[in-house]
Order: sequence, then structure tokens, then C-alpha cells
Amino acid sequence: MCGIAGFCDYGDDFTEEAPALGRLVRKMGNTLKHRGPDENGIFLSRHAAFAHQRLCVIDPKGGRQPMTAYAGGYRYTVVYNGELYNSGELRRELEAAGYLFETSCDTEVLLKCYIQYGPACAEKLNGIFAFAVDDERRGCCFLCRDRFGVKPLFYTLRDGRLVFASEIKALFEYPGVDPVLDRQGLCEVFGLGPARTSGVGVFRGISEVRPGCYALFSRDGLRRGRYFRLQSYEHPDSYEDTVRHVHDLVQDAVTRQLVSDVPLCTFLSGGLDSSVITALAAAAYRGSGRRLATYSFDFVGNERYFKPSAFQPDADRPWAEKMAQFCRTDHTRLECDNVTQADKLYDAVDAKDLPGMADVDSSLLYFCSRVKKRHVVALSGECADEIFGGYPWFHKKEAFEGHCFPWSPDLSLRTGLLKPEVADALNVGEYVNRRYEESLAEVPVLEGEDPREKRRREISFLNINWFMATLLDRKDRMSMASGLEVRVPYADHRIVEYVFNAPWAYKCHNGVTKSLLRDAAEPWLPEDVRLRRKSPYPKTHNPGYEAIVRERLAKVMEDGQQPLHALIDPGAAEKLLAAKSDYGKPWFGQLMAGPQLMAYLLQINYWLKKYRIRIDL
Repeated sequence: MCGIAGFCDYGDDFTEEAPALGRLVRKMGNTLKHRGPDENGIFLSRHAAFAHQRLCVIDPKGGRQPMTAYAGGYRYTVVYNGELYNSGELRRELEAAGYLFETSCDTEVLLKCYIQYGPACAEKLNGIFAFAVDDERRGCCFLCRDRFGVKPLFYTLRDGRLVFASEIKALFEYPGVDPVLDRQGLCEVFGLGPARTSGVGVFRGISEVRPGCYALFSRDGLRRGRYFRLQSYEHPDSYEDTVRHVHDLVQDAVTRQLVSDVPLCTFLSGGLDSSVITALAAAAYRGSGRRLATYSFDFVGNERYFKPSAFQPDADRPWAEKMAQFCRTDHTRLECDNVTQADKLYDAVDAKDLPGMADVDSSLLYFCSRVKKRHVVALSGECADEIFGGYPWFHKKEAFEGHCFPWSPDLSLRTGLLKPEVADALNVGEYVNRRYEESLAEVPVLEGEDPREKRRREISFLNINWFMATLLDRKDRMSMASGLEVRVPYADHRIVEYVFNAPWAYKCHNGVTKSLLRDAAEPWLPEDVRLRRKSPYPKTHNPGYEAIVRERLAKVMEDGQQPLHALIDPGAAEKLLAAKSDYGKPWFGQLMAGPQLMAYLLQINYWLKKYRIRIDL
């Protein structure tokens, strides 16, 4: 994986300013060194300036970027962040069309695929990617992002120029791009956060290329387009045939994503999703005489303080150890302590450029930094719950009858913290409702579908396009902060498209949650692991962590110079600080309750201060 940045203007000539613009684009790229610590490079043409920070994964010698190729007398240059999992098939297709290749890297395949097919090349790609091409023939810059937004790509327009980057921090290096938070941005943070509306960069004037979309910038301005969207259709297969097809798709996705020229591992919680990936990867490694490395994550004191709940029925540790033994992996269990988890809250903001999932982010950030000491690539079980219907809100009556995002049904805990005048100015509830209705309007309709099945399709669509996007964003930013590439086999678009249209009676066959995946996994897993109830990403149950964030937030609220005071009502904050330990229902997802709300406020305060954000109501 890598970091990309740049700017372009096809109505201007950069030639005379080349030295200064070269220094500027390199400065932008330097902010992304964590994403690509191995190499860097810049490219300058009459109309474009690109920077690239490289994490070497495939063909370390041949894959240097920016990469340029010529065809028909025209120059094409790409900067690319990602991996193509059908690189071999595309290479053979392009060779049959007369193209010659000088490297074994997928960057050259991507560039020549663009040369051959133009913007339509995106439809041919199986992978995770964000890239930009300076196209001399068409006189444009082509930006493109993978189907589900695994790789980030932000942009802004400044004085007629397009400025883009993998992360927002790089945009702020461009003169005149400033961190301003207006009403929309505040509604994103206090109404939708840590989720974010697709395409919205929270800061004023900053956007992102939406998943499954592209942007084409030329003398005529910016034109956006979509090359992928989920479609609804009648599912033609029997349950047994569907299970077999899911089995084949998952096995193929994992196998494709094991390709690497650097050390690779898997994340193993002992749950269904990560166990499937680990079992397949371990078998493939054994077949070539290698032993797979696996990692599980836990928290200091959890064996003492763990409290089973409807969301976390049991602890992961014994299940992860069982699977490591079953698969004969080289297993490592990592632990995070209270102080580290609290301290990393701020590093997580630096990584994301936004407040996020509080300690869910900070702990993953820490774990990834430890994994990177031995490995460069990891496979993770992210996305299976959104695709196969694993979350509680797929089953709850409230999700069917409510007019809200199922993972965040009650906004009052967050909005009640705002100063009355801020709350009145924002009208967060109206904003969130508008975003919800916009999302429902995008759900592909299947004519004649039963109302209950229609609602299940809506919930599935919302999960894929919102909750899954949030977790993928978190995964990318927390892992790439250490230069660790994390691949997500379940996000293979072939799996998502197929399972999206499978009827709920298949996804919950005989009342068993995620039965499609469980039954597909029968040849791969021990029976008790295959049927284990869902348990989410691990959460600390150590009261010491909550005590730390409570104390830190209290200090912030005692200091009237802290920026959080411009937004938060002191009385409401006092009630939050006085509330009982680990209280309340989750206000986002399954894990984020009272302690995480305090941590979220700490992240917001740090963010406002670190980025010197100007608030414009």
C-alpha cells in the first residue's frame, strides 16, 4: 500500500513554476510517509504534479512510482495506492492486445489497463485501490476509487486547481486549503460520527471520491461518475447451490489475496469470520511448505474483568488459541494496557485526521504497530457481518420499525451534550434524517418484493454503504499509520453482489445467523468454532481505562481555554462525568457506550486544537 498526493490544472502551464511546485508536491507527499516508508518519488508535467510514498509489497525493484508509460505518442503517468487481485488475468488480456510489460507489479498492469480502456478500466479491476492518472491524450486527470472504499481518496478545488491526496492532512499543505468546520461538518461529527456521509470530507470544501466512483478533471472542470453500484435481482439459486457458490467465492477471494513478496499474516479472533480466512490461508501455506503467522488482540486485565453481554457473549482468547492449534499457525497474542489505549486516542486522530471510534481505533492502532514489527501484510475478517447479516440490528424489531440508522437509533446522548445555541444552529436531528432518507432513495428496488424483505434489503444496503465503510476507513487509517497493509477478502465485490441478493431465509437459514457463511465453512472449521455466536472486536473491561478517560475529560472541562468549551454544555458534561461506570446502551454500533463517549469528546477536543480548526456556524 502507499500514499498518493498531487494537484493539476489543465488550463495552466506549470513549466515556469516547476521548481516551487515540485517542492510543494513533495511536501504534500512527505505527510504520508507512514503509508509508504520504503520509497518516494514525484512527477511534474505541464499540467500536473504527483507525489508517491511507497510501501513495497509486490515487485520491490520494478514497482517504483510515479510510473509513466507511452502509447500512440502520448504520455500517461499514474500514482496508485492498492492491490489488484486479478492482475494476472488482466496482464494476459493486455498482452493479447499487444502490450509489453517491463515489471511484474500490478501498477504497470493498472496503468496499461487505463491506456487500453480509459475510464472504463475501473470495471475490470478486482482489488482495493485509489489512483490518479495524468492523461496527456485526453488532457485530464482521472481519479478512481475501489467499489467499497477500502482505500481513501480526498480532494478539493482551489483557484481552479484540483488538489487530491490519500489523507486530508496532505491537502492542508496546499496553500489556501484551511481546516474550517461549518454546520455540515459539525453535524457529521455530532450526528453521524464516527461514521461519515459518503463523499463528505467533514472540513469545508473537502470532498472524497465516493466508493465505486471516479472523478475526471480537465479544462472543462470536474466531472464525477459512477462505475459500480449494487443491483437488485431475483436470486435464482437453491440454498444448497448458494452455499456452494459462497464457498467457492470466499476460497477464491482469500487465495487471491495471499499473493505477496513480503511477510504476510492473518488477524485471528477465534470468531467465524477470521477463522475462515485463517484456515484457508494456513492450508495454502502448508501446501507450499510454509507456516502462517497469526495474531489475536486482547487487553490487560480482561481475563479478570470480562463481563459477558448480549453483544459479547464470551471472550475471544480460548477460541483464538484453539484455532491457532487447529491450523498449526505461529500465533502471537498481543495485549494493550489502559494507559497506552488512552494515550493512543490522540494518535488515532492524527492517523485519521478526524475523531473516530475512540478506543476501538486507538487499540487497533497500537496492535497494528506491533504486528508491523514482523509483517507487512495482514488479512482480516472485516465486512462479513455487514454482508451476511451478522449484526443484532438485522434481527431487531426496532430496526424494522424505526426511521433511523440501525446502529445509532438514539442521538440524544450526543446532541444533549451541545450548548443550546449550538444545538439550535445545527439541528442535528434534521441533518441525520436527511442523510438517512438520501441513502434509502439509493437502495435498488426489486419489483414485487415483500415489504419485510424490502426492509431487510434496505438494512443490508445501509450496513454496506455506511457501517462497513466506517470500519474499512478505520482499518485503513489505523493500519497504514504504521505502514501495515490489511486486506479484506470478504469485501470482494463478487461476494458482496451475490450475497446482497440472497433472500434473508438463506442468510438466516433455520434461524441461524450468518448461516450462508457458516454452512459454506463446514469443510474448513471445527464445528464449535463454526457455530460460535458472534463476538465483535474486543473491548477492554478493565475499569482502569474508564477512570483514565474520565479524569482526562474532567481536566478538559475544568480548563475554559480548551476548544471543546465552544461546543459542549458544561452541565451536560458534568452529568456525563458523574454517570455510573460503563453505563447506558451503545450510542454507536455494539461497543461504544459511556466510556467511549468520553473518549470521543477527548478526541474532538484534541482534533480542534491540533488542527487549529476554525468553527464557522
